[in-house]
Amino acid sequence: MLSITEKLVPVEQYLSADPPDRDDVAGLFREASDFLLSHSWCTEIVEGRIGEAIPGILGLFLVRIVPGRPEVDEQLWVVVGDLPPAYLVCDDCHDAASALQGYLFEMSRWVQAVERGEPVSGLIPVNAPPTAEWAVALKRRLQFIEQKILGQPTD
Repeated sequence: MLSITEKLVPVEQYLSADPPDRDDVAGLFREASDFLLSHSWCTEIVEGRIGEAIPGILGLFLVRIVPGRPEVDEQLWVVVGDLPPAYLVCDDCHDAASALQGYLFEMSRWVQAVERGEPVSGLIPVNAPPTAEWAVALKRRLQFIEQKILGQPTD
């Protein structure tokens, strides 16, 4: 059985090939790294692998870190771009598609709670106020990802 990393290209390898979107992908990975390093439980980024990189829209990376605490996983998925950043543990996200689906699921729960006027504490942290305006904007982005990137119809 392949490990989760065997199908993904390391960020350094991709960038060293000097692709046309090099600066954009490097920027997305820098954003992902900065996001993880902003948490006290992440002390260092060891390696990143590209799950998906669409400049200006989305960066999905599988990142290996040096955890600052023993209960923290050494490998996490990170989503950044024109949407709220988030990290996901790899337990139920065995590939890039399932990681992106996990992100959509968690962010959709936040959108639904905001739409219903329910509290968002206990849900995935979102770096936006829980207002109807933000919920609508995030919902549109999630639908775009679902339709255009994952190729799934939305409700």
